[in-house]
Amino acid sequence: MSYTTLVDVGTLAAHLDDPDWLVVDVRHLLSDTGYGERVYGEAHIPGAAFLHCDRDLSGPMTGSNGRHPLPDSEKLAVRLGEIGVGPRTQVVVYDDTQGMIAGRLWLLMRWLGHDRVALLDGGLQAWQAAGQPLTAAVAVPRPAKFVASVRDCLVDAGYVQAFIATSRMYLVDARGADRFRGENETIDPVAGHIPGAVNRFFGDNLRADGCFKPAAELRAEWLAVLSGSPPERVVHMCGSGVSACIGMLAMEIAGLPGSRLYAGSWSEWCADPERPMA
Repeated sequence: MSYTTLVDVGTLAAHLDDPDWLVVDVRHLLSDTGYGERVYGEAHIPGAAFLHCDRDLSGPMTGSNGRHPLPDSEKLAVRLGEIGVGPRTQVVVYDDTQGMIAGRLWLLMRWLGHDRVALLDGGLQAWQAAGQPLTAAVAVPRPAKFVASVRDCLVDAGYVQAFIATSRMYLVDARGADRFRGENETIDPVAGHIPGAVNRFFGDNLRADGCFKPAAELRAEWLAVLSGSPPERVVHMCGSGVSACIGMLAMEIAGLPGSRLYAGSWSEWCADPERPMA
């Protein structure tokens, strides 16, 4: 059996010694980019590898391509192989920020054609709450051959610009409501949102305990958000293409597959003053 959206704590605990399973820690803070490596070195789920949001899950910034540009697909494929991801590996990814960073790796692996990837539901907090073990010991990786087969699940700024005023695209912004309205913007140099976008905060897909809402509840909520627009026309965005991935995952859980990500998101969009902004 393969897991393509979520894995609960009990299931992961039962497979910690399974050679076909690999846990990946992607903890990260925008305000402290060394945080993830530091806390990983102190304690992590046994056997977990570590990937860095900026170095591994993002490409170089140019000043016009957003705060977390897409990584090079071949370079990411090599990195995944280095930590032990092969074609049949079940990957389980976790963080401690409501899946915000873990969702990015989930999306990137699906982009590269690897479906056997799932978030640990509830993240590290759920693991610890269940009394499961942590370790400071770093497992020796078993390198594998990862071959990327890139899929069409992303759009770029040109696509957004072309369909901004049409029914071909339904743009969903996952930032908090205040930033969407152009209030309290402390991260990007311009406040506001792309005209025509609707707002659904990524955290609205989760329960109070940090686990995802049940599939039926997510489906009802997302159908209300989409207002009749088909899932394949939905484009998710946020500040830099990270938290928006949670919306994509939630739609998959809800049985509404086929949406895509605008990876550059607001940080790329607002870098060009000629683009329309609201």
